[in-house]
Amino acid sequence: MNSRTRPTGAAIRLDKAAFCYGEMSMRFDVEIEAAAITTVMGPSGSGKSTLLNLIAGFETPQSGRVLIGGKDVTEAPPAARPVSMVFQENNLFAHLTVQQNVGLGRSPSLRLTAGDHAAITQALARTGLAGKERRLPRELSGGERQRVALARVLVRDRPVLLLDEPFASLGPALREEMVDLVAGVHAESGMTVVFVTHQAEDARRMAGNMVFIEHGAVSATGKTSAFFGEHGPLSFRHYIGREAEEAQTTRGARKPT
Repeated sequence: MNSRTRPTGAAIRLDKAAFCYGEMSMRFDVEIEAAAITTVMGPSGSGKSTLLNLIAGFETPQSGRVLIGGKDVTEAPPAARPVSMVFQENNLFAHLTVQQNVGLGRSPSLRLTAGDHAAITQALARTGLAGKERRLPRELSGGERQRVALARVLVRDRPVLLLDEPFASLGPALREEMVDLVAGVHAESGMTVVFVTHQAEDARRMAGNMVFIEHGAVSATGKTSAFFGEHGPLSFRHYIGREAEEAQTTRGARKPT
């Protein structure tokens, strides 16, 4: 990405944003630093995806506000928000080529200008997809499909990037590679990145800031390095310990006898 396309990351504020999902009540009161990487962690069902959906506009709080860059966007639809999002399911169109899928980030009708084509080419090169422009999603690996999804948000040129466990289905080595790619894109673009993950290794690798969620609320925030230090939040250390135990149990169950 060049200086022309370098967006300035926007601060995000959830001001007592309340939302109910079934019988679970959630209430988020947190500020996410502009132009920084913030990792969101917490137990399954704690509200991590809901937090992202409130920021993106896929959910609307029953009370409270959502602010991006100081602007109240609580009632704004997703398309009107300065946000791009990458999901665990990469949401690619099976009948479109890599180049066309990325081009949707510039024009839903794929009526692309010369400038659009140049931006697409640059995004494909940045994400390691040069030479694969004409391939269909089914001809790509899982990691390559996620690279296409990331390239698509790069051409959107928005100041906020939300990632909802986008690499959960990838193996450890490939997941590390994708985390490093996101970190590199952040360093070049200066966008605000909010990254949801269950993997402690991903959070350590991303560094930056951390938001820890429990029972539908933010229970701790701070620098990621502090969370993993000996004086990190007790609730987070308990969570990491449980996750490690469960992972060990799963590996043991899969071990051939």
